[in-house]
Amino acid sequence: MLEFNDPEGNPRVILVDCPPDHREHALRHRIRRVDAILFTHAHVDHVFGLDDARLYNVTMHAPVHLYAERTVLDELTRIYDHIFRPHRNVNKSFVADVLTTVVEPGRAVHLFGIDATPVRLLHGALPILGWRFDAAAPVASAASTHASPLPLAYCTDVNGIPPESWVPLRGLQTLVLDMLRERKHPTHFSLDEALGAASESGARRTVFTHMTHDVRHAELSARLPAGVELGYDGLRL
Repeated sequence: MLEFNDPEGNPRVILVDCPPDHREHALRHRIRRVDAILFTHAHVDHVFGLDDARLYNVTMHAPVHLYAERTVLDELTRIYDHIFRPHRNVNKSFVADVLTTVVEPGRAVHLFGIDATPVRLLHGALPILGWRFDAAAPVASAASTHASPLPLAYCTDVNGIPPESWVPLRGLQTLVLDMLRERKHPTHFSLDEALGAASESGARRTVFTHMTHDVRHAELSARLPAGVELGYDGLRL
């Protein structure tokens, strides 16, 4: 979640993906608005919380804007027929009010003083998106005691980075990167692969995400090089 004030001083929230436990996330972290959701891909663990977006419609009195590739929007439409084709619902019901925009790798989306650029990644044989965030205009972090983590790239569920995608993955303050476990995996970076990608990127700070139960947090943390760390639930960047 990116939480910040736009150039006019208005509070803004951007989510990357909306997983099945998003309701618990919203309650725990007191999320009261979501202006936009940027999707990486349409796997269950990244999209099955979208139905709860309707509550933000109530608190904001506005729709939630969704940004994704055409294939992902097609999948969301299939999964959430009641949201995207409400006229087909047998009974009039309370469904999420959303607007959609198709995105393409390398073409930035301008959101409230943030430039969000989709980055092509590979999740095994599946082409997905990472997202790079830059401050296009002065923005203030909602947690003012924290230095800005921007430019930041969020790259989850990845085990391959095409050559052209290295350009937006350089010059970063923060890189959030998939690292499943130490052993190789067909669709996620292993530890050695993730360390190699972090080194190639040259980000000042790399935070590994999407770890499996094989990882012992304290033990592995002690072995990581400077500038690389393991993420955890509730981490603020």
